[in-house]
Amino acid sequence: MKPVLRPATPLFSSGPCAKRPGWTPDALKNALIGRSHRSKPGKARLQKAIDDTRRILGVPADYRIAIVPASDTGAVEMTLWSMLGARGVDLLAWESFGAGWVSDVVKQLKLADARVLEAGYGAIVDVTQLDKSRDVVFTWNGTTSGVRVANGDWIADDREGLTICDATSAAFAMDLPWPKLDVTTFSWQKVLGGEAAHGMLILSPRAVARLESYTPPWPLPKIFRMTQKGKLIEGLFKGETINTPSMLCVEDYLDALAWAEQIGGLPALIARSEGNLATIEAWVEQSPSWDFLAADKAIRSCTSICLKVVDPWFTAQDAATQEKIAKGVASLLESEGVAYDAGAYRDAPPGLRIWGGATVEAADIAALLPWLDWAYGAIKATAAKAS
Repeated sequence: MKPVLRPATPLFSSGPCAKRPGWTPDALKNALIGRSHRSKPGKARLQKAIDDTRRILGVPADYRIAIVPASDTGAVEMTLWSMLGARGVDLLAWESFGAGWVSDVVKQLKLADARVLEAGYGAIVDVTQLDKSRDVVFTWNGTTSGVRVANGDWIADDREGLTICDATSAAFAMDLPWPKLDVTTFSWQKVLGGEAAHGMLILSPRAVARLESYTPPWPLPKIFRMTQKGKLIEGLFKGETINTPSMLCVEDYLDALAWAEQIGGLPALIARSEGNLATIEAWVEQSPSWDFLAADKAIRSCTSICLKVVDPWFTAQDAATQEKIAKGVASLLESEGVAYDAGAYRDAPPGLRIWGGATVEAADIAALLPWLDWAYGAIKATAAKAS
C-alpha cells in the first residue's frame, strides 16, 4: 500500500544538495551585494570563508586554502594542468568523475607516463599496486558510484609523489587524513549544501614546493595560474580570488559553516551522515527489492548512497527494460513529491541515488524508504502487465 508518512523535505539531490535544516533566504541578508570583492569588507568575508573552512575541517596551519572558479572541477583542473608531468602519475577511477580526470590527463595533457587503474561501479581499485615515487590522482568518495576509500592508510608517509584528492562529496562528511593529502579539492554545493560555481583548493607544503619548482611544458590559461615568477601567488590564498566570486554565494557558504560549527563541528557532521547511511542499511536488510551498489560495507559511501534493484524479476530483464524501470521509479517518487533527483547517475547502473550528507535529516530518510518499495512495486506491476 502507498505509504502515508512523507519526508518533511523531498530534497535528496547529490548536488546541489539540500540546504541546512531551517535555512531560509533570510540567511543571506548580510551579503555584500553590490560591493566589490576586493573592498576591505569583501576581502574580509572571503578570508573568513577560508578561516572557517580551516577550523572546521582541521586543516593544518601550514596548508594553503584558496577559493577558486568553476566549482570542484575548476579546482581539480587547476591542479592537473599546473602540477602533473614532473613525474609519473597513477590515475585511479571507479566512477565517472574519476574517469573524467583520466580522460583529461591521457587525452588532453597526453602524459606519456600515466598509468590508469580502474574498477567498475560499486567496487574500488587495488590501492596496494601504487608506487610511492609516483603522483596519484583519485576521488576520496565516488559521488556517482556510492564508493569511498576506507581510509588513508594506503598512502605512504615517505611518498615522493603528490596525492591529488578530489574530495568534493567527502569533505565535511568523512575524516580526511591531512598529512596523507597534498592537494584536496571540493565544492560548496555538496555536503554543506552551499550554492554552486565556487571550488576550494587545499595545498600541502609539498604541493606548494611542486608549484614553485616545476613549470609544465604547456601554456597555462590565467584561470589556472597559481605562481608568478616561480613563486606562489600568496594573495590567492588570502581571499584575493582569480575572478569575481558571487558574494551571495559566499554568504551562503558562511551560513552553512556557522551551522556546522553550531551543531558541533566536523564530528557532528560526520555523525549525521553516517547515521543516515545506518538508517538505509537497516532498511536494506529487510527490503526484498533493494540492495547497495557497493556490496563491501567498508567502502560504502555515507553521502552518495547508491542502490540497485535485486528483485529476481528485475534482474531477468534486458538492460533497456531495467533502465526504463529504474527511471520510472525515480519519476514516480518525484511526481509523488517524496524525493527529487533520486535517480542513479546517467553513467551508473540502473537504480537510485539518495544523498545522505549532513544537511539531510535522518527522519526524512526514514520516511522516504517505504516509498522506494512502493514505487518499485507499482512500476513493476505496470511493466509486467505490459509484457
